[in-house]
Order: sequence, then C-alpha cells, then structure tokens
Amino acid sequence: MKLFINGIHLHVFEQGNGPLTLVFLHYFGGSALEWQSIMNRLSDRHRCVAVDLRGHGDSEAPTAGKSTPGGYFVDDMADDVLGLVDELAIQDFVLIGHSMSGKVALAVAAGTPNHPQPTGLRLLLLVSPSPPLPEPIPDGERQKLVNGYGQREAAETLLKNSTAVAVSEAVREQIIADNLRTAKSAWMAWLTSGSREDISARMSAVNVPIHIIVGSEDRALPPDVQNRLVLPFLKNVTLTIIETVGHLLPWEIPDELGDFILNQTLALEPDQDKF
Repeated sequence: MKLFINGIHLHVFEQGNGPLTLVFLHYFGGSALEWQSIMNRLSDRHRCVAVDLRGHGDSEAPTAGKSTPGGYFVDDMADDVLGLVDELAIQDFVLIGHSMSGKVALAVAAGTPNHPQPTGLRLLLLVSPSPPLPEPIPDGERQKLVNGYGQREAAETLLKNSTAVAVSEAVREQIIADNLRTAKSAWMAWLTSGSREDISARMSAVNVPIHIIVGSEDRALPPDVQNRLVLPFLKNVTLTIIETVGHLLPWEIPDELGDFILNQTLALEPDQDKF
C-alpha cells in the first residue's frame, strides 16, 4: 500500500497481527523486500510492517538538499518512520533497522526536532547498523559507489562484497534490482551527507534495550566498527556475532535472523503461566 506521510508517498508492506508490532527498515540501496521472508515467518505472532524508505524501492523520491520533506538527512527518514507509526496507529512496537536504517532507528529512538521520542517503542534490534558517528567508508570506496550509481556491473560487485553466504539466483537478481531502482537523489545524499552525519550526542536519550547482530565476515560494517563506533554511545546494549555471514543478513540467513528476532520479542510478551 501507499501512504502519504511528510509530504511524500511511501510504499509499505503489512501483514499479520498481534499486540506487538515489528517495524522493519532496510539497508542503503535496498528495499522492504529484504524482510519478506522474515515477515512471513513472524506474522503468525506479530503485526509486521516494512517500509521502503524515501528514494528506495517503490517509495517517492523527493529532491535532495532540503529539510523535511524534501531531503535525505537522517532525521528526514526518521520523521518518515515516526509519521508511519502515527498513521498506522502503532502502539507497542519493536524497531528493526539494517545498515543505513540502523542509524535511522537510533534517531527515531532518540527523537527528532520534529517528533518526540515514541512512547510505544519497546526495543531496538539493529542488524549491522551504521554508527551514530560518521560511517568509516574509505574515500576511494565512497567514490566508487558514487561513480557506480545505476550500473549493473557495479551493483554486482557491491553484492559480491556484501555477502559471505551464497544466495539463490532469484535473491541475487532482487538485490541487484533494488540497487538499480534506488533514486539517484537518495543514493548520492546518503554517500555525501547522511552517512557522514554525527548524531552521537543524542544517543544518551535512547532509553530502550538494544540488541545488535552482525556477521563475522561483514566487510561493510564489521564487528570492530560496532565495538568502536556504536557500543560506546549506547546503554543497555548487547552484540551478537554470527560466524561466516556477511552484511546482508536478512537475505543470507533469513531463518536464523528470524529466530533471533523472535527470541528477543518473546521476552516482551507477558508470561502466560502467571495468569
């Protein structure tokens, strides 16, 4: 479905029901489709909502360089998520962010200049998250990503560098298709601006538990980045490292990641034995 939020149309998947809602956010150059398998697995117990962030997937791509609703600052995307929560009347929820949207999720949890902290947020689950500090992308690699926009060969190389577990041909083609349909404005804005933002000063306001999961073979945001640039700024946080897995965990190990998410969310449910 399409929802009009913050002046733009956002594409949203929704399925399942339950007292707890899982809100899924995707990686840079991806789409909500990365969560489809995991949503299928969890929707018999939880309401699941996944959104294409602005300029990605089937969501609208506003012009970059302006403040909300026109730009692609971290808070612009965070305001979209908070607007989505309001629009769908989501109450108790878990926010699940991957890579780029891990940073967005942290901004949501801290609150933005346009939105207070969401009262219904119970937990953050971050998959290989971009840090609240500027992301340590080497200048040469950043320029390759800029120059490779819209080129299939570059998309294939990025896929190869982002995975350590073999994926099916159908998944491979979907990852490439999502890369190639990302709006140029969104692509360039994250590389030149969003990934360089520093929101670390706001992290002391994040007051919900946080669980981070990352692949040991993640070359984009390896465990060392989490230890150096993420964990020191957060309280009540855990880090889980999955061996022999790369950066795209929802595509590489959907069953294992789905179980990890389920185990964390079960802890939020009432103990039925007490009733």
